[in-house]
Amino acid sequence: MSAQTAATPLEKGPRHVALIMDGNGRWAQSRGLPRAVGHREGVQALRRTIKAAPELGVRCLTVFGFSTENWNRPADEVSDLMGLVRAFVGSDLNRLDAAGVRVKVLGRRKGLPDDIAAIVARAESQTAGNEKFLLQVAFNYGGRADLVDAAQRLVDQARAGQAIEVDEGALGAGLSTAGAPPVDLIVRTSGEQRLSNFLLWEAAYAELVFQDILWPDYGAEALADAIAQFGNRDRRYGGRETVNASYGEAVS
Repeated sequence: MSAQTAATPLEKGPRHVALIMDGNGRWAQSRGLPRAVGHREGVQALRRTIKAAPELGVRCLTVFGFSTENWNRPADEVSDLMGLVRAFVGSDLNRLDAAGVRVKVLGRRKGLPDDIAAIVARAESQTAGNEKFLLQVAFNYGGRADLVDAAQRLVDQARAGQAIEVDEGALGAGLSTAGAPPVDLIVRTSGEQRLSNFLLWEAAYAELVFQDILWPDYGAEALADAIAQFGNRDRRYGGRETVNASYGEAVS
């Protein structure tokens, strides 16, 4: 059975899927391997998932790559993760660009190593004109930090003498996810059932799916299963009648 036939029909599926890619360390530990190997295999899973997502009708994929809290991990693990970023962009950016994928990086740029900040800027600028698919990578990202930064932008505008009205639209426009389709589905792998400070604002009406699979084993079949679960949900947004789950607006 193909990934596409295993999933819910494309017109009923989620347009924006967000992934908490969890379980690299446990995958490696269960095989007696260093954590670094788990992270490297996780990159392979990411490649498979990016390829499968548009085939399953997804228009935007947001992945949690590195949180603001991940800096507290051992220095050698952080260094290895940064090395994977360098390698992934070096090997995959041109291919993603040729496929019409726009890359957008969510999160704070302050505090990033200079070369990583340059890589982020390059990935965004090179793919800025692409419209077939939107890949958002949350890197040095935290949902609370993103809300704080959005609120600070409003404070700065007010201090500059601009007339502002503080409402959901104004705050949402200051988030790093501004301009992306609403998040329909948030998936976490490894069996853990929490958001871990990921897309806290955007999760308001998203469906949540928790899968037992460890991230390095992820791919088209697992994503299709998550999308099929989404297709069985009734999305009421606080009302009584089911709302169409799909979003038809163009990726921006």
